[in-house]
Amino acid sequence: MRSIWKGSIAFGLVNVPVKVYTATEDHDIKFHQVHGKDGGRIKYDRKCSVCGESVQFADIDKAYETPDGDRVILTDQDFSSLPAAEKHEIPVLEFVPTDQIDPILFDKSYYLEPDSTSPKAYVLLRETLSTTDRTALVHFTLRQKTRLAALRVHDDVLMIQTLLWPDEVRAAEFSSLDDVTAPRPNELKMAGALVESMSGDFDPSEYTDDYQIELRKVLDEMIENGGEKVVHAEAEDTDSGEDAEVVDLVAALQRSVEAAGRSGRGRRGDTDSASTKDESENEESATKAPAKKTAATKAPAKKAAAKKAPAKKTAAKKAAAKKAGSGTSSKDEDQQRKGA
Repeated sequence: MRSIWKGSIAFGLVNVPVKVYTATEDHDIKFHQVHGKDGGRIKYDRKCSVCGESVQFADIDKAYETPDGDRVILTDQDFSSLPAAEKHEIPVLEFVPTDQIDPILFDKSYYLEPDSTSPKAYVLLRETLSTTDRTALVHFTLRQKTRLAALRVHDDVLMIQTLLWPDEVRAAEFSSLDDVTAPRPNELKMAGALVESMSGDFDPSEYTDDYQIELRKVLDEMIENGGEKVVHAEAEDTDSGEDAEVVDLVAALQRSVEAAGRSGRGRRGDTDSASTKDESENEESATKAPAKKTAATKAPAKKAAAKKAPAKKTAAKKAAAKKAGSGTSSKDEDQQRKGA
């Protein structure tokens, strides 16, 4: 479990540092709303009824609506000015007999764990509540809301149970119970005998939530058998991943540089820089559309054709030079013969 609150219990001059944990959890299977045709999730947009624009959560304030339809808008600053107990302190108001607290008042339950190197004060408070059969009434502030709560012992652990305020409990007033005759003695006797025959000690482990168990079986069978009612999410995740790789050219280039580094090019010279540049250009051209890629392949062909003309021109120059060289050599040989 993960603690949701840290603070201390204060009764008199005794201070008990504690961590607070949620004591209960909901085991009901959660469902999402989907489009029955294709299984797509239904999403809700926060739209303003006045301007029609979508509103971000950070721009949403709270408002109280009067019976006449007027709205009073409150901000965080307005709420901060309201009286509240210390956010990180659980002050004890008084100790009352445990049986005087009606169970209808109990709301949320939280476990308390000692949050100090020496839990002596924690154990002292726990033993005091157990031996005196008393429950401590405290103020407990959680999520900017202060509640009245009962501090008691459960399985050798201190527990806080938030209580409803008295005006939050509705009065049970039903006219159908008025003027009802009292049961006769023999009816009470038979009812008592039935109660005795069905009596036993309470063991919560003997009771199970059959609805959730059967619902889980139905879901497991559908997942195992597959079919049109099972929408697989892998295809959507794969497509979105490929699109992201195509769009993000910077990431592709970065991977190329890292791959070059791993291949042993730790020290790059001019040759290595040119090679890395070629790899980067290849990586970038690979991400382009096929139409552009086809056009790109035609350009090198034209470039190669353009190089052929200079090659012929160079060959012609060499031939002329060779001819001129041959003529000069023959004239020299004739002069040498005459001299001889």
